[in-house]
Amino acid sequence: MSARGDIQVVVFGLGDEEFALPVTSVREILDHRPAYRVPAAPDWFLGLTDVRGLSVPMVDLRARLGLSPVEPTLTTRILVVDLVGAGDVPLSLGLVVDRVLDVSIFAADMIEDSPGVGGRWRSQQIEAILRRGTGFVALLDPGRLFAADDLDGPMSLAAAA
Repeated sequence: MSARGDIQVVVFGLGDEEFALPVTSVREILDHRPAYRVPAAPDWFLGLTDVRGLSVPMVDLRARLGLSPVEPTLTTRILVVDLVGAGDVPLSLGLVVDRVLDVSIFAADMIEDSPGVGGRWRSQQIEAILRRGTGFVALLDPGRLFAADDLDGPMSLAAAA
């Protein structure tokens, strides 16, 4: 990862943890709003929301990463991300996060490969670890977050959109 050079990311919080997504994958940041529920959807799939006339699937990123659910607060935000779905079809998702912290640039020497030690998150979902002061930020790969086998069942994101 560090061979790629500096990276600009949107840093956000889920509980006490900090995560990031490449700024190039985040189209916009919205205030939280309720979703239109879809029957028989997995727990992490909140439903659909309208974003500028388009139906966008909303995902509880806490639930998707295996964290305990929380009620939305005044700081809860929706990160609208664009990724490529099955068959190279573009897909927009609304990722619900606890709070957005900032947009930061991390220099190449602050970027480390993701350790393959397991833990709370599947290591394939984390593209890299970013050093921030004395702490760490997990750089998520939005495509890999939703490439798992459990998306091929009766309720896939492509079907929801």
